[in-house]
Amino acid sequence: MTIALLSLELFLPMSRSLKDKRMVLRRLKDRLEKFNVAVAEVEHQEVWQRAGLGIVTVASSDDMAEQTLSSVMNEIERLEPGLVTRSQVEYLR
Repeated sequence: MTIALLSLELFLPMSRSLKDKRMVLRRLKDRLEKFNVAVAEVEHQEVWQRAGLGIVTVASSDDMAEQTLSSVMNEIERLEPGLVTRSQVEYLR
């Protein structure tokens, strides 16, 4: 069993308030449900134009976890191109 964590930092240039930011994040979270991952805002909660997301998946192998997180990244780039400023994947065993 493999647990993989994808840490993302996002820049939201069009956000003018926390409400704007939450709308974008909610839309992303809703669209990522189909990948069966857990998504949480873990950093920059009170900053309008930045967000830190933690996305976690549990899989039977490293390859499956990597494939899932790669699909998640592709979906985020498709929905909101250019938002991701930093990404990092960690495997927890």
